[in-house]
Amino acid sequence: QVQLVESGGGLVQAGGSLRLSCAVSGTIFSDYAMAWYRQAPGKQRELVATITTGSSTNYADSVKGRFTISRDNAKNTVYLQMNSLKPEDTAIYYCNTPRKLFSWGQGTQVTVSS
Repeated sequence: QVQLVESGGGLVQAGGSLRLSCAVSGTIFSDYAMAWYRQAPGKQRELVATITTGSSTNYADSVKGRFTISRDNAKNTVYLQMNSLKPEDTAIYYCNTPRKLFSWGQGTQVTVSS
């Protein structure tokens, strides 16, 4: 059974930075492209960033130039470095594959104050 465990969220002022981690267990992590999603209150979950098995990346326009997705196959972990945070980045952040193959984890709350 695949388990996704997100961590690293918190409360930060606008302009600050956070680094999120997602530990993946129960599968061969290196076989999968991965992605970060977020869900703000009252809104649908949206795709934020993706990374392929070869570490090619893609970003939503809203975070391009501010967020960086990366992966460490030795640690079965995908990361999201978030810089220049804005209040509109406030959401619960989740990881999964781009096809949402796995059951969702609990997510990690990111709150950006103005």
